[in-house]
Amino acid sequence: MSLQNWRTINVDALDPDSPANFDLSTLTPAVNPVSTSDVQSLQNQIRQLLRGGDSEGALRGALENVPYGADDRGKEIHLATVIEILQSIRQSEMSPILSRIYQSEGGTEVLDALMKYIYKGMAQSTHAQSAKQVQPQSTGFSQIHSRGGGEGGGQAMSVLLSWHEKLVEIAGPGSIVRVMSDRRTV
Repeated sequence: MSLQNWRTINVDALDPDSPANFDLSTLTPAVNPVSTSDVQSLQNQIRQLLRGGDSEGALRGALENVPYGADDRGKEIHLATVIEILQSIRQSEMSPILSRIYQSEGGTEVLDALMKYIYKGMAQSTHAQSAKQVQPQSTGFSQIHSRGGGEGGGQAMSVLLSWHEKLVEIAGPGSIVRVMSDRRTV
């Protein structure tokens, strides 16, 4: 008679249909590695379009060439480029630009990429603001306040919220669901 403790056996490892035996890497699409210098080169091309007055072309260029395979530094550079483009476009031009992109070939994927950058920018802006607003006190406690210190972040958040509103009007709430379920990060 064997003295084996049956409670220590991982029964999930024995079941071939168990999630424990499922390779999670198959859920993540393969992305090509992108160097930071390639991202900077793209940034320079996009800025030339922006300086030339082609804000829609700059936006398309940034969103059609998302560096999913870049390192964190490359992704930060591209995020800054996208936010710079969004801030340069007037509010009256948002809906027409988004409509033209949406109606073009592959427009849904391009607008989904924009939604990813909007959410990433919101997260970055919120994190930066909360870090600025916590100030240590002589008592040893921290005090959170909203007076001063949040000049730049509030404007960026306002721009991102305006773009989010217009984007949902044109692409619909499905864009939000697709972005939340896509495992590729910007």
